[in-house]
Amino acid sequence: MDKTKKNIDIWKIVSISVLLAYGLFLLYPLVKLLISAFFADGEFTLAAFQKFFSQKYYIESIFNSIKVSVCATALTLVIGIPLAYFYQMYEVKGKTILQVIIILCSMSAPFIGAYSWIMLLGRSGIVTKFIESILPVRVPSIYGFNGILLVLALQLFPLVFLYVSGALKNIDNSLLEASENMGCSGAKRFFKIVIPLCMPTIIAATLMVFMRAFADFGTPLLIGEGYQTFPVVIYNSYFAETGSNHNFGAAISIIAIIITAIIFLIQRYINGKFTFTMNALHSIERKKPHGIKAVLINFYCWFVVALAFLPQVYVIYTSFLKTSGKIFLDGYSLDSYKYAFTHLTKAIPNTFLIGGFALIIVIALAVLISYLVVRRNNTVNRVIDTLSMIPYIIPGSVVGIALVMAFNKKPLVLAGTATIMIIALVIRRIPYTIRSSTATLQQIPMSIEEAAISLGSSKLKAFFKITVPMMANGILSGAIMSWVTIITELSTAVILYNLNTITLTLATYTYVSRGNYGIAAAYATILTVATIISLIVYMKVTGNKEISF
Repeated sequence: MDKTKKNIDIWKIVSISVLLAYGLFLLYPLVKLLISAFFADGEFTLAAFQKFFSQKYYIESIFNSIKVSVCATALTLVIGIPLAYFYQMYEVKGKTILQVIIILCSMSAPFIGAYSWIMLLGRSGIVTKFIESILPVRVPSIYGFNGILLVLALQLFPLVFLYVSGALKNIDNSLLEASENMGCSGAKRFFKIVIPLCMPTIIAATLMVFMRAFADFGTPLLIGEGYQTFPVVIYNSYFAETGSNHNFGAAISIIAIIITAIIFLIQRYINGKFTFTMNALHSIERKKPHGIKAVLINFYCWFVVALAFLPQVYVIYTSFLKTSGKIFLDGYSLDSYKYAFTHLTKAIPNTFLIGGFALIIVIALAVLISYLVVRRNNTVNRVIDTLSMIPYIIPGSVVGIALVMAFNKKPLVLAGTATIMIIALVIRRIPYTIRSSTATLQQIPMSIEEAAISLGSSKLKAFFKITVPMMANGILSGAIMSWVTIITELSTAVILYNLNTITLTLATYTYVSRGNYGIAAAYATILTVATIISLIVYMKVTGNKEISF
């Protein structure tokens, strides 16, 4: 009996279990989506694809999305890379508060920023009215392409900042000192030394920003005004279908997967040209800037961050204004919060219960998968690693549609339940924690586990008792990224939710679309507070005052 137990490879069982889970909750829904795209009423057809490619409206939506995504990505790089450079290279005033605000800018749902900018710069926005009352000028329209670009750029540049900040920490200070001794300093050093050394990370950040911009549908839905993007077309097409015939919605979803997969493969090819590792024996030492240089660096950092954070400040402000239905009145009150806590009472607990369960599963699976990928590199585990990255390149609305198609009939009916929302969140957000956990585990010598095993510990016990605690920072770094994206998830959740599973983000979106801005602001503020608390807890637990990915 004892011999049998010794022969059981527990990690092989874990591999098979994880593979089966991905097969059931990821591959099976995608196969159902594929079948639905090519078959209608039991017959093979390409009618849905012909309909899509024969109408200019649909083709333009793809080009609109690519145009928005490319421009937003370029703008985030222009803003985020210098910001990260100044932050890591120089002593910036109030740098801890600055970074917390930067993270908060990236962690709110993009559509909240869209509605805030409408309130500020829309046709009846307070800034618009103020400028037009004192100057004989017409404020440019916030709607359409310009508005979408503004919102996405200010929402997503923090991701570039966080990634590049992490890369700059790995640059050895002696390299910078050597280049300076050879006369390469200032802007020349930035472009000749720093940018090339950070290139793998910049490429990774570029992909993440592009994918986030391409998949976002809340922003163009609110502020686009006729500038249709591809995710909006997917959403509208799916809900426009009647009964169980979702042939056209499925076909558009397949097209979205193909486009994002091509973009991902291009990124992987480019990234392969810049693959190298860095370990900083002497980390970069921040210098204190003087004179006009200090003024310009601090002004740039705080101006960019203040501009990006302005919508959230305004949302918090409007949440305390008196309201009468959809109209703001003079004076302040807590009416919006009273309404928020007395109506749709499920939204707040659902956010933390559904999100909490999803996060626990994300952490547990990410730890196991990272171990399988790093320590037990075989064909099965490489397949698991690949499968774990598929949701990274698929728009959230497509994941939601696929899950509904797969689990709305017997034998496994999950549509409309909290379970399907948890599954969707785990599938969508696990890549963040897997990547950070894997990166951390790769730095932990295998000899530590081997020593524990030689002393009589089992492989599983050695992993959980010794290796996992050493991975804590990497796990928590990915977990905080997963958590804040879980509680602000919209694109998948809007396909899957009902009144019993509504969350804060969905409630905010619902009231924004109805024009009840006071109540929407209250829900958005609660989300912001939840994000701030999450960041404080992370910093306290890890002892890190700075966050990077």
